[in-house]
Amino acid sequence: MAEILFLVHRAPWPPDRGDRIRSWHMFEALARLAPVHVATLADNEADALLARDKMAPLCKSLAVEVRSVSRPLALMHAVVRGEPVSNRLFRNAALAHQVDALVKRGAITHIVAFSGQMAQYIPAGFTGPVLMDFVDVDSAKFATYAQQDKRQPLNWIHRREARTLGAYEAEVARRVDASLFVSEAEADLFRGRSGLGADRVLAVGNGIDTDRFDPSIILEPVGAGEGPLAVFTGQMDYRPNIDAVRWFASEILPSIRARHPDARFAIVGRAPTDEVRALEKLPGVIVTGEVPDVRPWLAAADAVVAPLLLARGIQNKLLEAMAMARPVVASAAAATGIDAVAGEHLLVADSADAIAGAVGALFDDRARAAAMGQAARARMIARYGWDARLAPLGDLLGLPA
Repeated sequence: MAEILFLVHRAPWPPDRGDRIRSWHMFEALARLAPVHVATLADNEADALLARDKMAPLCKSLAVEVRSVSRPLALMHAVVRGEPVSNRLFRNAALAHQVDALVKRGAITHIVAFSGQMAQYIPAGFTGPVLMDFVDVDSAKFATYAQQDKRQPLNWIHRREARTLGAYEAEVARRVDASLFVSEAEADLFRGRSGLGADRVLAVGNGIDTDRFDPSIILEPVGAGEGPLAVFTGQMDYRPNIDAVRWFASEILPSIRARHPDARFAIVGRAPTDEVRALEKLPGVIVTGEVPDVRPWLAAADAVVAPLLLARGIQNKLLEAMAMARPVVASAAAATGIDAVAGEHLLVADSADAIAGAVGALFDDRARAAAMGQAARARMIARYGWDARLAPLGDLLGLPA
């Protein structure tokens, strides 16, 4: 009888951020194919407890370890050993021991690893089918960081990580049966970098739960106040999100407020850095910090914005907003990979003036904004159901659905 080992870099429950949303739905899809053993890491003990409480009854076995490696120590070890810092940050001896012991018992027939950092836990000599869900080409992200930030030593660190991680990603992809990416653009980029073809590198996109993200659900009112509201959602200690909200608050919002003096901008998401918190001093800016549910803020938004300068893969924040029938203004980077028509399902703009103009136009024409939101929701229902998105997993693993 088939049994699957699912290696995950961050405990899938609760599915409240992009990586955990994908890994949670992947876990559910795998569990419909065969019993699943989960080996995962948590950022802290509270997250570990949440995952154990929810997932233990659903798994054949569950191993959750809290990772505690500091970035400076990880960097030092990585440089000495000539390996990616990313791998060091997610290395845990206790989890590795549990994985090895589990595989040696002989019950595991298939392995699915989620995020490149977890490839290091795949036991050498395992002969069953192995899928590697890289999600994004992480090495390309670090290359972009190096291009954007010339300050030392950060520039050197990013360039080194892009090089070492890129080599590691390609080496892993050559060992596994198939490598998955969240969009065709990411898959095509990796094919060019790895030299592997479309038979070994595939796109398996993200979906969205349109029953949960449904504008007809009555939610707790938030965002009360005068003036139209633009909303950004995301993990607010993540550099691309920080750069996006700083740019919007300091350079785009003032132009919007020139036309709409009472316009507001809400930054919604956990772990805002001091840099993000400081933006609340600017006129019209709200920083919520962690919220129990982003849906009320999406429901309150007159426009959802995603002015990301750097974005990899599919932006779940946009899928959620579109499923909630909200009009969206996104940068081209943020909109890449989303199966939608610019101008019909969302607006795409890249310069500060263009983004300000697009948001202001939605504030001016509420009927157009509402129609765009409804078209966006219809698109999500038609194209982005999770069951359909993850249906290829059974065939890739050779397991009947």
